[in-house]
Amino acid sequence: MIPYLARLLQIIIKNGTLTGAWKRATVNPIRKGGYRSLVTNYRPVSLPLVVCKQMEQVVASYRRQGWDENDWLYEGQHGFRPGFSSESQLMTVCQDTSDSVDKGGKIDTKSK
Repeated sequence: MIPYLARLLQIIIKNGTLTGAWKRATVNPIRKGGYRSLVTNYRPVSLPLVVCKQMEQVVASYRRQGWDENDWLYEGQHGFRPGFSSESQLMTVCQDTSDSVDKGGKIDTKSK
């Protein structure tokens, strides 16, 4: 079965097309907490086809590998990288800010 699935995914990627059924996902409400009667206490979670999800993982892994091998990402980029997160980005910003203040430097921030 795997060789057939691999061939199917290869054709899909080569042609750059997906069937309509593969583009659809089932959306289920997941309760975050609080009262069950409030719509705001739910968040939507989409459940795509397993094959589509696997293909997405393969493509994302391939792209990440290329970015890493070619040093295309700035070292300060934390999103979409294994081992990095918004939390590690926040810790870096806080540390840089603290270091700057300790050295008597100025910090500029921009808010919307």
